[in-house]
Amino acid sequence: MNDLRKVLGEISQLTADIETNYPELYRSLDENPLTIPSKSHPHVNKEDLKEYLESLKQLIKHHLETHTKNG
Repeated sequence: MNDLRKVLGEISQLTADIETNYPELYRSLDENPLTIPSKSHPHVNKEDLKEYLESLKQLIKHHLETHTKNG
């Protein structure tokens, strides 16, 4: 259970970081196919959450690689 809480905490922290520092990405999180369940009451397990966390990390990484900050 602690692993699950850790993953959920990381997701919450990363989502807050995206909301604060990358609002253009935050708007698109609602459209992310990983967040749209295909069932009315989907079962989400730790592995699903780890995959979602990794997708958030990849989203930020890709954004940073493709967008340069104006100095």
